[in-house]
Amino acid sequence: MATTLSLLRLPILSQKQPHHSHSHSHSRSKLSCSTKLLNVPKESNIPQKLFQETIHHLTSAALPLTTVTLPFFLDTKDALAVNGEFGILEGRSFALIHPIVMGSLFLYTLWAGYLGWQWRRVRTIQNEITELKKQVTPTPVTPEGTPVEAAPSPVETKIQQLTEERKELLKGSYRDRHFNAGSLLLGFGVFEAIGGGVNTWFRTGKLFPGPHLFAGAAITVLWAAAAALVPAMQKGNETARNLHIALNALNVLLFIWQIPTGIDIVFKVFEFTKWP
Repeated sequence: MATTLSLLRLPILSQKQPHHSHSHSHSRSKLSCSTKLLNVPKESNIPQKLFQETIHHLTSAALPLTTVTLPFFLDTKDALAVNGEFGILEGRSFALIHPIVMGSLFLYTLWAGYLGWQWRRVRTIQNEITELKKQVTPTPVTPEGTPVEAAPSPVETKIQQLTEERKELLKGSYRDRHFNAGSLLLGFGVFEAIGGGVNTWFRTGKLFPGPHLFAGAAITVLWAAAAALVPAMQKGNETARNLHIALNALNVLLFIWQIPTGIDIVFKVFEFTKWP
């Protein structure tokens, strides 16, 4: 409002218009005649002074009001990194969700890898037991057919140890736990990987192509590719299992490599945004 009133006082607006119509000139001549008849001074400034005084009072009242309210608008703008178009979505609170979630998912990735390794151990132990049983020599018997009692061979002792270990591993239900952990990791990982880019766009109005963005995209693709191998793995395809492990190992390496760039971005969030 103060700006509008100030514009009214600009010299360019107070100048006379360069072009007048014929009817306007005619009206001025009539007004001049009426002024003479009424004996009103020709150079009367009463309407102009009244207008200027009104403008002055309105401006005096509007400027203090603008001065008081302006900091509130400026504070809101500072709290939102772009122009406040998306409200709290541009603030620091939402910006910190991505690093917190992705940091948690990194630890969860290691946990899911441990569960998968334990389930693999269950399968490989059984293969070891099968191979060791082929090395066991037949138990000697007497001529009457009675088995000769003898101390267990080292191979038999190893078989017994592996059998006990496998029983303990089976109690951990690692197969189901690894499958559930992988499903959660895929769902939340893809969601937050996309959400991180969207939040950056909310705050800045653009994305920043670079190592962090490209590594995050690669991690998301690796999650999907590793999950796509599960049906073949369930059918016993050993190649699919090995490829699944290789993709997830690469995923972990990219995750570790991405941490320093993610920390740099967090520092920038604290530098250029405010609560909330």
